[in-house]
Amino acid sequence: MYQTFTTKEKIKLIFVMLIPILITQLGMFSMVFFSTIMSGKYNPADLAGVAIGSSIWNPVFVGLSGILLAVSPIAAQKFGEKKGHEVSSILSHGIYLAIAIALIVIAAGALVLNPLLNAMDLDPRVHETAHNYLVNLGFGIIPLFIFNVLRSFIYALGKTRIVMVILLMSLPVNFFLNYVLIFGNLGFPELGGAGAGIATSVTFWVITGITAFIIKTKEPFSAYVSFANFKEFSRERFGEILKIGIPMGFSLFFETSMFAVVTILISKFNVTTIAAYQSALNIVSFLYMIPISISMAQTVLVGFEVGARRYRDARAYSWLGIILAIISAASTGTLVVLFRDQVAGLYSNDAAVIALTGSFLIYALFFQIADAIQVTALAALRGYKDVNLAFIMTLIAYWLVCLPIGYILAHNTGLGAPGYWIGLTTGLLAAGIALSFRLLYIQKHKFPSEGAVAKSI
Repeated sequence: MYQTFTTKEKIKLIFVMLIPILITQLGMFSMVFFSTIMSGKYNPADLAGVAIGSSIWNPVFVGLSGILLAVSPIAAQKFGEKKGHEVSSILSHGIYLAIAIALIVIAAGALVLNPLLNAMDLDPRVHETAHNYLVNLGFGIIPLFIFNVLRSFIYALGKTRIVMVILLMSLPVNFFLNYVLIFGNLGFPELGGAGAGIATSVTFWVITGITAFIIKTKEPFSAYVSFANFKEFSRERFGEILKIGIPMGFSLFFETSMFAVVTILISKFNVTTIAAYQSALNIVSFLYMIPISISMAQTVLVGFEVGARRYRDARAYSWLGIILAIISAASTGTLVVLFRDQVAGLYSNDAAVIALTGSFLIYALFFQIADAIQVTALAALRGYKDVNLAFIMTLIAYWLVCLPIGYILAHNTGLGAPGYWIGLTTGLLAAGIALSFRLLYIQKHKFPSEGAVAKSI
């Protein structure tokens, strides 16, 4: 990562960081894709079990890993301040926190997994697959959470390509393990959907091992790795990560759980509506990887410039990220709307499902733009380490705007299921506007650009 002086240089640096992050996100998505598709080819019940297991695990993982992502803006600011020893300390305390959170999740899972699955009253085969999938996935929780810390540390130094290469190297391993463990090929045991959990866990160990090796042995990472820091425990450093990370984690959890609740509410409609909604949501989730990748690069760049006290440059990166995210969301959303029938046809052969999915995708265009604004405004605030009020704003937007408006429009007007899309869009737009005003306030009153060293053209 380096100082930039013009808008052109800033946009170039954003893309240098962004593209590897986007490919990494697509790689993570591919692991879920492999597990789901291969389980579906094996048996519909195993597909359902893996899907239910994933729906239970995802909100937990997203929320808790959000706490660990705080390592990125904190380390970026320390890096900008040229405080290498503190960067190393943040890394070691982040790893300790990752292990602690993982152990808590494993212990909680041992207590609540069976009661939760029993309460869902599933088909016995689906119940068994979901249970075994999650238990097997549990063996990879510790390396997964450690990897999130290591990844955040690498991102803080601006070396996003390294993580991309590591993940691309691991995808063949994941594909191979899914292939042999789900179907019992090449002499391996035939485990069905439960095998997908083992494949994912082993892949997490491989990814984390490679990442740790690179950080320990390769520059510039090895300069920040000190075993002495692993012998020290600082409540202050631990608290610094939690102070930033807990609001980040809760914000991500409430966003993820909001979509889970909408999915449950949509399930009250007919099968065609459910299938169309899931298809449209899957398409939107895939496209969302672009603004989320922009936001991850944006947080690091803003944090780096704030640490270096180049507040004008931090301000420029904040708004460039938001503008790029809006442009990408509007462009991809427009293409999807123009070719909505063809895109919907990838998910179903049923004419009614295709037609309804296409109509949902029109609403999804505006949803994507609103979501792009809020995720990048939130990311910029994280770069400034301003997360507490932002968390409250998103909580209100998600749970007191999105859900009530969506429910009222869906069940008390003639809109039906599209009412939920309008509710989601309204809430996300409200979050984006509120967060943008908070960003303007922070930049004007706490980090005025007049104190900047650099100059943007």
